[in-house]
Amino acid sequence: MKTEFVYFRRGRIGAVKMEYLTEYDETNPQSIELYAQRMIGKTFADICREDSLGMPEIISRISNYEILHENRNRKGGLGEIIEERFFHYSCNNDSRPDFDKAGVELKVTPYKINKNGSIVAKERLILTMIDYDTVVNETFEESHLWKKSSLILLVYYLYQKEIQNRLDYKINYVKLFSPSKQDIEIIKHDFEIIVRKVKEGRAHELSEGDTLYLGAAPKAATSQNRRGQPFSEIPAKPRAFAFKNSYMTYVLNHYIIPGKDTYEKVIKEETAESFEEYVVHKIEMYSNYSIRDLCKKFLEKEYEKRPKNLEAILTYRILGIKGNHAEEFEKANIVIKTIRIGQNNKIRESMSFPAFRFKELVMEEWENSTFEAYLSETRFLFVVYKYDEHNELRLKGCQFWNMPYQDLNMEVQKVWKRTRQVLTEGLEIRQRNGRNYNNFPKASDNPVCHVRPHASNAKDTYELPDGRPYPKQCFWLNNHYILKQLDARFLK
Repeated sequence: MKTEFVYFRRGRIGAVKMEYLTEYDETNPQSIELYAQRMIGKTFADICREDSLGMPEIISRISNYEILHENRNRKGGLGEIIEERFFHYSCNNDSRPDFDKAGVELKVTPYKINKNGSIVAKERLILTMIDYDTVVNETFEESHLWKKSSLILLVYYLYQKEIQNRLDYKINYVKLFSPSKQDIEIIKHDFEIIVRKVKEGRAHELSEGDTLYLGAAPKAATSQNRRGQPFSEIPAKPRAFAFKNSYMTYVLNHYIIPGKDTYEKVIKEETAESFEEYVVHKIEMYSNYSIRDLCKKFLEKEYEKRPKNLEAILTYRILGIKGNHAEEFEKANIVIKTIRIGQNNKIRESMSFPAFRFKELVMEEWENSTFEAYLSETRFLFVVYKYDEHNELRLKGCQFWNMPYQDLNMEVQKVWKRTRQVLTEGLEIRQRNGRNYNNFPKASDNPVCHVRPHASNAKDTYELPDGRPYPKQCFWLNNHYILKQLDARFLK
C-alpha cells in the first residue's frame, strides 16, 4: 500500500514531503502486529541501524538523533524511535490512536526480572491525560480514554539496570492487547469513580488507591505542578489515566508471555454486582462464623499450630479460590489485612508494612518514596473478626479501604520526613533495662502512624547510613487510627 504523508519534527525543522511503500496495512490490526513482531529480539539501536526506509534527510538534519533519544530524562524517547524509525510515521500529540484507521494505539513499555526470577512490569502504562474540564461530560464508551485503550499494540522491552545506554535495551514481546469483557466492566467502574470525584470538586484528592485496574496517575514535570478543576478552586495535580503497574504485570505474565498459567478468578460468571460488592456480599454470607467453623467448612481440618496467614487463607476459600492468589486481586494490587476487634470494641494490634532499607529511604523524596507509592497505589481488603463473650474469634465482615488523601499527604508524610531526618542526622540508640530505644517517631507522636521494629530477631538487620547494623524497622498504622477507619457495623 502506497502512503504519502508530510513528516515533521515538532517544528524544529521545516516540513519535508516524502513517499515510500509501507510493509503493513494501516487499516488492519493483525497486519500491523505481524509487521511489528519483526522487532522481537532487536535493540532500539538495531532498529536505528536497520532503518532502510527511514528518513535520511530528516535524520541528518537532526544532529545527534540517537544521543537525544538515549537521554533517560527524555520522556517517550524510545517510543519515538519505534514510531519514526520502524513504522515511519510522524510523532505528534494527536488525540486519536496512533494507527487511527485500525483503531490501534502503540505503547512501548518496560518490564524487569526480579532477583527471585519473577517477571513484572516496571511501571504503570500511561494512556492519556485527564482533562478535568471535559472528562466530566464523557461517558466511558465515548471517552477519549477508551478510544486510546480499547486495542493496544504492546511493545515490551527488558529493562536492565546495568545497561547504561538505553538504546541497548532489547525488545522481547510484541502483541495486540484488548482488555477482557470482565476487565472492561471493572475499568469502566474505575473510570466512573475518577469522574465522580472530579464532579464532586475533589480532583485534588484523586489517588490510585481509589480504583482497581485503571488509576489516576500523577503526571507532571515537578511535584509542585498544579492545574485548575471545574468544580473547585483548589488546584489539582495533573493526572493521566493509566493501567496500574499490578494490572500490567498480570497482562505481561498471563496474556503476553506464552505458557504462563492464570490465577483463579473470583467472579466466574456474569453478575449485576460490581467486583467490590460481589466480594463483600460473598464474605458476609459467613458473618458470625467462628474461625473453627470456617476451618471445618473450607479446610476440612483444624490446625494444631495456626499459620500466621490463616485468616487470609480462609478469605480466599470463601471467595472460591483454591490457592492463595486471586486474579482480580493480583491485577488490582489488593492486599488482604486481617483486623481483630476485642470484646471492648478496641484493637490491640497496629498494622505493619514491609520493612524499609535505611540507606534507600534517605535517598528518596516523599513524592517518589517507596512508602508513599505503596499507600497511594494499594487497595486494602480489611477482613474483620471480633472476639465474642467466650473469647472466640468470629467473622464480622469486610470492607475495601485505601488511605484518605489528607491522612497520607499530611500525617504520614510528617512521620516519613521525620524518619528520614533521624536517619540523616544519625539514629540515637539508648539502652535501658537491657532493651534498645531510639528516636524514631512513636505512636504517641502522630495520630496515624509510627515506626517500630519489624525483625525476626536482633540479628535480622539492615545497615544504617553510618554503617552500623540495626534491627529492621517498618512503618505501622496506629491501632486507634485503624479502628476509626472501620464501618460502625463491625462494632455492634
